[in-house]
Amino acid sequence: MLAEPDEKDHSDRFDALRVGTARPRIVIVGGGFGGLACAMELGNTDFDVTVIDRRNHNLFQPLLYQVATAALSPADIAEPIRKTLGRYKNINMIMATVTGVQPDTSLVELDDGSALPYGRLVIATGSEYNYFGNDHWRPLAPGLKTIHEARTIRQRLLLSFEKAETSKSIAEKEAFLTSIVIGGGPTGVEMAGAISELGRFMIERDFRDLKKEQHRVILVEAGPRILAAFPTDLSSYAVDHLCKIGVTVRTGERVTEITADGVRIGEDFTPAGCVVWGAGVKASPAATWLGLESDRMGRIPVDNTLRVIGFSNIYALGDTALTLDTDDKPLPGLAQVAKQQGIYLGRQIRSVKPFAQPFRFKNRGNTAVIGRNAAIFDFGTWTLKGRLAWLLWAVVHVYLLVNFEKRILVSVQWIWRYLTRQRGARLIDEDKTA
Repeated sequence: MLAEPDEKDHSDRFDALRVGTARPRIVIVGGGFGGLACAMELGNTDFDVTVIDRRNHNLFQPLLYQVATAALSPADIAEPIRKTLGRYKNINMIMATVTGVQPDTSLVELDDGSALPYGRLVIATGSEYNYFGNDHWRPLAPGLKTIHEARTIRQRLLLSFEKAETSKSIAEKEAFLTSIVIGGGPTGVEMAGAISELGRFMIERDFRDLKKEQHRVILVEAGPRILAAFPTDLSSYAVDHLCKIGVTVRTGERVTEITADGVRIGEDFTPAGCVVWGAGVKASPAATWLGLESDRMGRIPVDNTLRVIGFSNIYALGDTALTLDTDDKPLPGLAQVAKQQGIYLGRQIRSVKPFAQPFRFKNRGNTAVIGRNAAIFDFGTWTLKGRLAWLLWAVVHVYLLVNFEKRILVSVQWIWRYLTRQRGARLIDEDKTA
């Protein structure tokens, strides 16, 4: 069971003079779902809030695969953090990289050598892809965590079709038209389905010297089945639909080598024009900042008020935090978890009686889209699949976008894309070295 919150919240009594301000100062590291939700709850309150992020924008990562497959542009799913928080006069944003934390002196160390004082610190730094000791694979098989990675994948994917069109060798054409997605979680499944649908449509409509039969998408999963976090019947449905749209699903097989020319799966080498990594994540290095022992995924242990265990005024959210549910199982690294935690923490900090209630996650359902008219939803007590799940997936993801403008833009583009099957962001940068 979760540990009960302390009867006394020692962090209520800030030493305001220590941080050089008449008002308590809260520093939030990370402008993702959790960090932004927490900051917005603290907007226009009697706290001085500073949000630190190494990027100037917040990003709706669940739709990043659509940037990588030319369905959306980066600006459709991203917005400057300053624009999001600009209406709150008590919130400032700093674009910087955090390099460490000094808990004894309540300072956050930045990459320019300066340090920022805090009264309370909220760590919401998210996660990155785990290459399991093979970090030299990263440039060859980018993941999907940043706009840069998504644009790199799109560049390589579209270039591979252009190279295949001008190639005179059948074997070379087939190599360029082969994409390999590593990792059978939601990201891998969504990428594999989207690449297959994009390729088959482009070849049929826009290319004259290519055949649909030459296009291959291979989804590789080391475990016994894809979408292991979902019930078995939903996983089987996903496999069946992926096969129908031309994706080869290979489970129980490990990637042993990645080169510029392709991927070795077990003992077999498969040439490929584009390789995408989605095989696992690890938390940011925040645990090392605090000198803490993390779990195997690098997450920081927190109590049921999201306070980092061992510290009275430091909190952790989202993928950075090892948060246990009522069954002592870690909460999944989902956007809805981080957002709910951010809202809870912001409300508790500003509350008259802070942390009177522990955090409780309300599961809104786990989902993955397989392709056009096909998605799955797991609500715990019941499940949904097919066209209705796909429509619900679309509604939920539009709702979760950062503002009304983005919701309208994405909705219009999805409707147009559904009616025409056209992809509007099929642009190859002039720099072809990506």
